[in-house]
Amino acid sequence: MSELLVVDGANVVGSVPDGWWRDRRGAAERLRDRLVTYGERTGAEVILVVEGAARGVESVPGVRVESARGSGDDHIVELVERVGGPCTVVTADRELRRRVEELGARTAGPRTVREDG
Repeated sequence: MSELLVVDGANVVGSVPDGWWRDRRGAAERLRDRLVTYGERTGAEVILVVEGAARGVESVPGVRVESARGSGDDHIVELVERVGGPCTVVTADRELRRRVEELGARTAGPRTVREDG
């Protein structure tokens, strides 16, 4: 079974001040495309969670995109609960890390999936 990687899109995109705030959807699409390469390299199953202005970003082969109706953090916690097995959540958000670790998920920082990290 491949590793499941759940990526907090808003947090990872926001981890580098590269002008993402001018085009949040475009920034999420660029992250999604980088995650395809990450998944191919590692064999991980990748889920990218987006929210707000990035909602509606399409899934592509290798990366499933889920648009949170409300809070992206709450959506990620619900995803981890549904999975019920081993997974890694990529975020720098301390509160989200605490919440998913209580459910048994591992956590990793944004540099894990950023090509520049």
